[in-house]
Amino acid sequence: MECELPRVNSNQEEMKQYFEACQTIAVIGCSPKPEKASNRVAKYLLEVGYNMIPVYPKGEEILGQKAYKSLLEIEETVDMVVVFRKPEVVTAVADACIKRGDVKVLWTQLEIINNEAAQKAKDNGIDVVQNYCAMVEHKAIFNQ
Repeated sequence: MECELPRVNSNQEEMKQYFEACQTIAVIGCSPKPEKASNRVAKYLLEVGYNMIPVYPKGEEILGQKAYKSLLEIEETVDMVVVFRKPEVVTAVADACIKRGDVKVLWTQLEIINNEAAQKAKDNGIDVVQNYCAMVEHKAIFNQ
């Protein structure tokens, strides 16, 4: 029997509010490879009108967008951060979101759960979604 990870502190109404409130979304771990989920989700976010900023340590440009080596290097305002990294890395991402001071939502993709990082983000006024695919949820909410 497959063990399903718990969905954490999110429902579609909250997610809808997050998507509507955000314009710029940084994708942490955005791969330049089209076959990777992070690339497909980033492409979808661009296609539905978000300003998507890829964060990838090796990439200069992904999907026609300038890629940054870290969240802290991005000069423009970032509303949401979508994470495609291992759960243990989410603590550093949450710290970077807090340090930036402009991130409204920290969103971790399927099977990425770090409750300590989530609580830290929440304690600093950042809404959190864990263990959901941003593309799947956006499509479901907005009938895309």
